[in-house]
Amino acid sequence: MSAELLPTMDAPLLPTYARANVTFVRGDGCRIWDDTGRSYLDFVAGVAVVSLGHRHPSPLAAAQEQLDRLWHASNLYYTEPMAKLAGLLSTRVGGAQAFFCNSGAEAVESALKYARKATGRTRIIALEDSFHGRTLGALSATGQPAKWEGFGPLVPGVSFAPANDIEALEAAMAPSGDVALILLEPVLGEGGVIPLELEFIAAAAEIAAESGALLCADEIQTGIGRTGTFLASEQFGLKPDLITLAKGLGNGLPIGALLVTEKALGGFSPGDHGSTFGGNPVCCAAACAVVEAIDEDMLSNVRDRGAELAAGLASMPGVTGVRGKGLLLGATLDRPVGPVVDSCRDRGLLVLSAGQGVLRLTPPLVLGPAEVEEALGIIRAVLATG
Repeated sequence: MSAELLPTMDAPLLPTYARANVTFVRGDGCRIWDDTGRSYLDFVAGVAVVSLGHRHPSPLAAAQEQLDRLWHASNLYYTEPMAKLAGLLSTRVGGAQAFFCNSGAEAVESALKYARKATGRTRIIALEDSFHGRTLGALSATGQPAKWEGFGPLVPGVSFAPANDIEALEAAMAPSGDVALILLEPVLGEGGVIPLELEFIAAAAEIAAESGALLCADEIQTGIGRTGTFLASEQFGLKPDLITLAKGLGNGLPIGALLVTEKALGGFSPGDHGSTFGGNPVCCAAACAVVEAIDEDMLSNVRDRGAELAAGLASMPGVTGVRGKGLLLGATLDRPVGPVVDSCRDRGLLVLSAGQGVLRLTPPLVLGPAEVEEALGIIRAVLATG
């Protein structure tokens, strides 16, 4: 997009994003094209959303077929795609009931409400540097004070503990009889791509069980195959009471979900919560195709390509560490990450940041070896130029 057109594009939009000066018009697989015809290798994927790649044939066909049948019917009734998706997700997590909404933030809001209603308690425990959304409840449970500025007073009753600090988590719980929910991302995404440690996850689960609080795994970024298993929780042996999903669930169509596993059922009754567009038939049809596509072959690809990316990044001058799981990776740099993100885009590679010094990679799960090498070559060239 030319610089002359930028004010025209920006004028009708609230300035909630510092957008790059590029307008995308088409995508296919792991690539996306701007309005000048230039192609980019997409290692952002809509911020871990377009998990199967742009225009993947399965969700594309499912959504198109559903568009020809029924767009919306309201949650006053059942629809076939909604019921099918709930069943597929229940099977994948070992038994659960689903509430469908439109985004990750809404899924977290649902979890907060559910925990308070189910337990009769009010306090929430979350982690420092966590990110759970920008609506008021989800923001209040997000452990990044900079994001709170200008929006107080926040929802009261939220306490924070540093990730992987069991003693601090125990201290934050006191008095534990007031705690309704412990809210954890298995890998902190926006907070720097920081995996939780197995011992910390186990302690959190034990603390929740002993205190009578519910434990929620926020799998909005880590779920739907992103880390090499359907849920990242599986790698920790974690069986949470609540699970929040969104991002990759619809491969780009807006859908979120709260899953309540069998041991925590009974908290909501009709009228306790709702979402006008939640469970939309078109979005649910696409999500069914996504869930069915996440098979062992694809998960194996995620693990293999993730290992290749991590090894390649770790060997580069300027990279001081690599962390994450599967295709949710963060490379800590010896320099500010913003100029690196910009230079990669100038060379045809879209990447993200996760804090001041962390380069974040969230490519589609269908990534191939040649695309890994192409991306590593661009990052290496960018870092070499300083």
